[in-house]
Amino acid sequence: MPQKIILDCDPGHDDAIALMLALASPELEVLGITTVYGNVALERTTHNALVVLEVLGRRVPVHPGADRPLVRERISAEAVHGTSGLAGPPLPTPSQQPQDLHAALFIIEQVERHPGEVALVPVGPLTNLALALRLRPQIAPKIRQIVLMGGSVDLGNWTPSAEFNILADPHAARIVFESGVPLAMMGLNLTHQAIAHPHWVARFRGLGNRAGTFAAELLEFFREHHQKRYGWDGAPIHDACAVAYLVRPELFQTKPLHVAVETNEGLCFGRTVCDYWGVTGKPPNCRVGLRVDPEGFFELLLERIGNHP
Repeated sequence: MPQKIILDCDPGHDDAIALMLALASPELEVLGITTVYGNVALERTTHNALVVLEVLGRRVPVHPGADRPLVRERISAEAVHGTSGLAGPPLPTPSQQPQDLHAALFIIEQVERHPGEVALVPVGPLTNLALALRLRPQIAPKIRQIVLMGGSVDLGNWTPSAEFNILADPHAARIVFESGVPLAMMGLNLTHQAIAHPHWVARFRGLGNRAGTFAAELLEFFREHHQKRYGWDGAPIHDACAVAYLVRPELFQTKPLHVAVETNEGLCFGRTVCDYWGVTGKPPNCRVGLRVDPEGFFELLLERIGNHP
């Protein structure tokens, strides 16, 4: 029986590919897509989720959520994703409209309707999940698991210490990590192993379908930032790693660790502090991704995106 999921996202190039993977995977039943501010403002991330559905010829309910963090000022990744959030390919006009029900309320509704069955897959700031957990704390034991893209065992990408998704709302991330829900974290230390080098991009384009061309055009633009920042000849597909973990967990090596989120202002604001050696004595609260098989990961993406129109 397919795993029921809600994909919480802020599209974003890698979010778009995560959506493509989720919607082409028979192992998953996407109950809905929830959107959050992040890479760009909420209005754009919601629009972009609808754009991806239009490219794929799919109709899935899209529920907009938080337009700002719980406490801090909003930050943006327009410098990485362009002002539209999906710079690169031509973007069709969506024929579908977003739903009226707020993302946090949709999460609560679905978890209560399917207790113990729904996995939440947040690949942007964690504000929607934190709001749901604060509005209805009783849902925590009813959530099957949370598989998130965010954080890192080691280096950040937005500051020396912090990854963008966690830094965007550290207070929300702290609520999620302290919720007691089974967690898996695919952080930068893992996603930077999943780089779409030019030969992979050529294979996406060579699929000959609309989705493959769209993915290739996204990755060609996404590469430009990563080449300037890191000197890489490709871009990591961060968010698709969280979806791939649910579809093919054997591609990933994880380790149970205690993870805390730094919410005090300073050099480490937004850092995921991973107790790798167990020095705090605190019990693990998260399975932290350490390694991914990049070859297997990209072959999975190619297979599934090739199944779209």
